[in-house]
Amino acid sequence: MGDDEDSSGSGRGRRSKVVRLIEEYDMEELGAELERLWTAEEDRRSLRQLATYFNQRLLRRALERADLRPLDGEVENTYRLLTEDSGGADKTRIRRRLERDGLDVEALESDFVTYQAIRTYLQKHRGAEYTPDETDPLEREISNIQQLRGRVDSVTEGKLEQLQSGDHLELGAFRTLVDVRIVCEDCNTQFDVVELLERGHCNCTE
Repeated sequence: MGDDEDSSGSGRGRRSKVVRLIEEYDMEELGAELERLWTAEEDRRSLRQLATYFNQRLLRRALERADLRPLDGEVENTYRLLTEDSGGADKTRIRRRLERDGLDVEALESDFVTYQAIRTYLQKHRGAEYTPDETDPLEREISNIQQLRGRVDSVTEGKLEQLQSGDHLELGAFRTLVDVRIVCEDCNTQFDVVELLERGHCNCTE
């Protein structure tokens, strides 16, 4: 999936990818909706759920621009097939069908965003914050880990820029990624730490 920031710029201060896509796909109302869903007291959506929701809205908009009118549930199913890791005949079939309908599938897939991009958009562009209920330890620790990753990202980027400016490091336009993965040795699966906390379990229970 795509990056948190727009690749058309360089260095810091680049435009949020989510901002660009909202403009390009004419979905201005979606920004406020994402913020409301993330900060809601009840039926709150996680950042990962919001990324899926955003990408499905983007897919629906692309289909409508191609003069297609998806049936109920078709967008969700199409998105699931496009993004499933296993690939297979169903994924190939849906990609070919979309291409026949006039969609640039590779460009569409590159527009899909990650939950990190949604977080960047909500926090940096809209100034939104979510304070988890202290009675929910999973939500609390998700927030704590995201804050820690944000600090590691910021410090690392700052140090690299200092080394660049002091001619100690040769490096082009760059971005930093902080990835913490958990491996369960019992069921032989691995997850991003936030994904695991949002799921609440590995695959041992399945």
